[in-house]
Amino acid sequence: MTHNRTRTVFATAALALAIGTGSALAGNPMVGGAPMYESKNIIENAVNSKDHTTLVAAVKAAGLVKTLQGDGPFTVFAPTNAAFAALPAGTVENLLKPENKGLLTKILTCHVVAADAMSDAIRKMVDDDKGAHPVKTVGGCQFTATYNGDKIMIKDGQGNVANVTIADVDQSNGVIHVIDKVLLPSS
Repeated sequence: MTHNRTRTVFATAALALAIGTGSALAGNPMVGGAPMYESKNIIENAVNSKDHTTLVAAVKAAGLVKTLQGDGPFTVFAPTNAAFAALPAGTVENLLKPENKGLLTKILTCHVVAADAMSDAIRKMVDDDKGAHPVKTVGGCQFTATYNGDKIMIKDGQGNVANVTIADVDQSNGVIHVIDKVLLPSS
C-alpha cells in the first residue's frame, strides 16, 4: 500500500512539474514550430518562428526591431512566409531594397496597432460596432475587423481579407495574431 501511495505522490509531483514547466508558454500556441513565451517580446519570439523569416527580414530592413522590442503594448498581425510569397513576383525583393525602406516601413507598421487586443476584445469591438470594427494602425492605415464564428478577419485598404490563423499569441509587450495575407494600405 505504501508503495502505491509513493508512486501516486511521485506521479502527481511529475504532473505538477510538467504543468509548471509548460507555464512558461502559459497556454500560448506554437508558431512556426517554435514555442512562444509570454515573458519574451514580439521580436524575441518572432525570430524563432520558421514561418516568419520573411517578416523578420523585413522588420530588420525597415529598422523596426527596436520599436517592436519596446514596451508597447502592440498588437501585431503577422503575415506568414506564404502570405509574402503570394504577393506578385518580385514584390518582396523590391521592398527589401534600401531605396524602398519608406514604403516597407509603411506596409509593416500597417500591421501594428498600438494596443494589446486579444481576440475576445476584437470580437467585442466588432459586436459593439454592429459587425465591422475600424482598425487604426501605427502606420496610419485603417482596416476593418470582422469575424465569423471563431475566425477573425482583417480587410485591408485594397479590399483583400486576411484570416487570423493563430490568435492570441501573448507577448511581454503585446500580442501576435498570425495572418495568411499581407495587409496593404489603400494607396
